[in-house]
Amino acid sequence: MLQTELTASSLWDSGQDWEELAARAARAAIHASSHADLLARNFEMELSVKLSDDAEVHVLNHDYRGKDKPTNVLSFPQIQPDLLDTLANTDDGEALLGDIILAYETCRDEASAKNISLSTHITHLIVHGTLHLLGYDHENETDAALMENCEIKALATMGIANPYSEQA
Repeated sequence: MLQTELTASSLWDSGQDWEELAARAARAAIHASSHADLLARNFEMELSVKLSDDAEVHVLNHDYRGKDKPTNVLSFPQIQPDLLDTLANTDDGEALLGDIILAYETCRDEASAKNISLSTHITHLIVHGTLHLLGYDHENETDAALMENCEIKALATMGIANPYSEQA
């Protein structure tokens, strides 16, 4: 079972149910990944999603990645990817997958530039961030293709078009 915990700054007040969107996106990402079996196991998984702003994400991006600028999404895994298959053996039946944080201004501007809704873009970024929590990455072409295929598959289950197609 998957539980998402969401916190949001006042910038994100839009009438959108961000908590429900985050839960659906995270679940879709896990289901599309090679770790889909985690959703059927008898323990509680949790991930945290924070909807923040460029200023906070800028600091985190600088401190943790050495990049002196904001970015759209950052992921902070709490479990090593090679240990994900052992999650059923947790002492208390719970496991924190990690944290995802998004920067409002960057996400808003990217959605506008792509001519898509903010909620569609955020859904994609939460799927992307969740896959990072599961050990997926895009540091080389092979890994990037694998991660993108998982994203495309997850988003399709939510009725969202391929963000990597020529039309996107």
